[in-house]
Amino acid sequence: MTEIDPQRTALVLVDFMERLVALPLAPHSGDEVAETAVELARGFRKAGAPVVVVRVERPHLPEQPPGSGLLAGLAEPGDVEIVKHTVGAFHGTDLHERLRERGVRTLVLAGIATNLGVESTARAAADHGYDLVFVEDAMSALTAEEHRASVALDMPRLGTVVTAAELRLPG
Repeated sequence: MTEIDPQRTALVLVDFMERLVALPLAPHSGDEVAETAVELARGFRKAGAPVVVVRVERPHLPEQPPGSGLLAGLAEPGDVEIVKHTVGAFHGTDLHERLRERGVRTLVLAGIATNLGVESTARAAADHGYDLVFVEDAMSALTAEEHRASVALDMPRLGTVVTAAELRLPG
């Protein structure tokens, strides 16, 4: 079990956008990871920990592709919303400042795709000195191989990999 201190931990949900959840993801379907993310967010909010929702807006497009909004039911009032313009959620955003003003030192990460948005955000978070926890069953990739490579090779070097059932929140 990995115990979470809600006073110093934030849940960061990366790119749970309608068009990405609808992709043929592996090893977990978009619906599976979205359901797990919604449950995680509910638990974090109940424990008083911040929830950060991240979505991408591609620069230089007159209009974003259909389905570029956050998945319905994911964000709630009081959540921190970050709009990124690159693969990771730190570059060119105020994510670091918004986390620091809340006293956050640990990030619990989930999202789509494991090896892209989640891993890029994690690498920058590590550079900023955050402790990291990755929820393996709350993220997925375009292929199972890409997901497994991130989860087995890269993420353990940056933090701790757990399943949603292995996270323990007070309350």
